[in-house]
Amino acid sequence: MSFYDRQLQGMISYRVGHLAEDAVARLYQGLGYRLEARCWRGVCGEIDLVFRHGGGWVFVEVKSSKTWARAAESLSRRQIGRVQNAALEFMAQAPKYRSTDMRFDVALVDGMGQIDVIENAFV
Repeated sequence: MSFYDRQLQGMISYRVGHLAEDAVARLYQGLGYRLEARCWRGVCGEIDLVFRHGGGWVFVEVKSSKTWARAAESLSRRQIGRVQNAALEFMAQAPKYRSTDMRFDVALVDGMGQIDVIENAFV
């Protein structure tokens, strides 16, 4: 694969990921969740979507691939740790919310745009 093919593939993957995040954000918002941050980046890592719901916080990692299984396989333990640490960093910025409930979801998006949300995917 040439340099230009890799560049094109990278741009396509980035755009597909962004579209998946858009779809997941709309799904959560349709269920009454309030979007607080998107692609939030801290020193520890990035969180795709951050919502407020029912007095708590929901941190969502969005993974997209041809199938839900392939999307799930792309989530590594190291990445889970980065998301958890980034969430703690996010919460540290708002001291009044430190004792608020937190939940970590994974939203899997397949090649047809179907979404499977796994609530409390990791603690």
